[in-house]
Amino acid sequence: MSERQTTIAKPVSMRGIGLHTGVETHLTFSPAPPGHGVTFVRTDLEHSPEVPADIDHVVDLERGTTIGIGPARINTVEHVLAAIAGLQIDNVIVALDNLEPPVMDGSIKPFVDKLLEGGIEEQSAQREYLEIKTPLSYSEPDRGVDLVVLPSDKLRITFLVDYQNPALGTQYTSLVSLKEEFAHEFAPARTFCFLSELQMLKEQNLIKGGGLDTAVVICDNGKTQADVDRLTRLFGITEHVPIGTTGILGDRPLRFPNEPVRHKAADLIGDLSLIGVPLKAHVLAARSGHRANVALARKIRGLYEKKQFSQKYGADVDRGMVMDIRGILKIMPHRYPFLLIDRVIDIDPGKQVVAIKNVTINEPFFGGHFPGHPVMPGVLIIEAMAQAGGVLLLNTVEEPQTKVVYFMGIDGARFRRPVTPGDQLRFELEMLVNRRGIFKMRGRATVDGELAAEAELMATVVDR
Repeated sequence: MSERQTTIAKPVSMRGIGLHTGVETHLTFSPAPPGHGVTFVRTDLEHSPEVPADIDHVVDLERGTTIGIGPARINTVEHVLAAIAGLQIDNVIVALDNLEPPVMDGSIKPFVDKLLEGGIEEQSAQREYLEIKTPLSYSEPDRGVDLVVLPSDKLRITFLVDYQNPALGTQYTSLVSLKEEFAHEFAPARTFCFLSELQMLKEQNLIKGGGLDTAVVICDNGKTQADVDRLTRLFGITEHVPIGTTGILGDRPLRFPNEPVRHKAADLIGDLSLIGVPLKAHVLAARSGHRANVALARKIRGLYEKKQFSQKYGADVDRGMVMDIRGILKIMPHRYPFLLIDRVIDIDPGKQVVAIKNVTINEPFFGGHFPGHPVMPGVLIIEAMAQAGGVLLLNTVEEPQTKVVYFMGIDGARFRRPVTPGDQLRFELEMLVNRRGIFKMRGRATVDGELAAEAELMATVVDR
């Protein structure tokens, strides 16, 4: 059964102090039309600039996820995003009169409660999902971070952390249903930090709005009551805070036995919402944080863009291509015998492209180049490379079917090995310059991983 997009029924507001900046912020959630997505608005700045909550606008990942456009920045957006994504709200405007949402109690629950107060209502448009059909992964071996994304009929999260601390140890959690579990089982989990981190964070001019009521503080091995007393004075806390016996500063009770890892899983949900489309996938995470989460989101976003591209031209990215010959024929003016690429297997629009040419003995040029010793002419290898570049350029303009690419120059062309019938040429082109309608690309042609030719190409796009 199809699902419809959702928004909130009425505006709702809240006020509080930002965790790192210490600024007081008034935040309002407002309904947004179908297809709008999630945007943040800085109402305190001139013209109230709007910042889309997507991967292209992530500008900082130091101790949280920050998005921005120019001077309009919004710090530490992950809890707000987690609440929106966890409630499966597609379209909402988040207006703030300062640069950081309030930290509240360090959990996502206050934002969830406020959104539920606004009421969730269906809209006319259908919800689009990104369904992962082939596994992908991201890892940082030096930090022991691993993220794996597997096919699933809905979003599932499995998260593992293992800290060398008796208060935490190894913790594991699994979320199998956003609708049934998120609001009650994950949103209340608070952010946490180690006692040893507090002084460093304070010296970095962070956690200005932090306190014992905004996070779970975990005592490191070897820390003493004297360490606690010194740090509480640093934060201007006058009452006595015992180091306690449970490993949690002040023996504050946890909301869940595995509260820290549940908060990590909720943070991951918020960061993955930056993809810009809800996932159907099972995400397995080990020791991941915001930086790795966003790196994975960026990788998945690239897959989403390729899927959109392939659907536009009738290909299937899950079969290893983003444009088949039918798609190539839709935008390229070339025809037999001068169309020299067969498929596009990868593209990052405006940045790079990978295309394939299958070389067969039936190529018309082999009859004369050379009889008894068939070799593909170097000039045609460059032409095929240029056609792959043409696909890249034509997808930077509107209505590419009405345009044509003219090549203006070839620099540094070199031929490293002959290309003969039976070879498969792989063309990889990278955009170097895109300035005032002039494009420059670096191209490589390989056969079985061996370099066959390379060149830099300059071109422009004109009307047909």
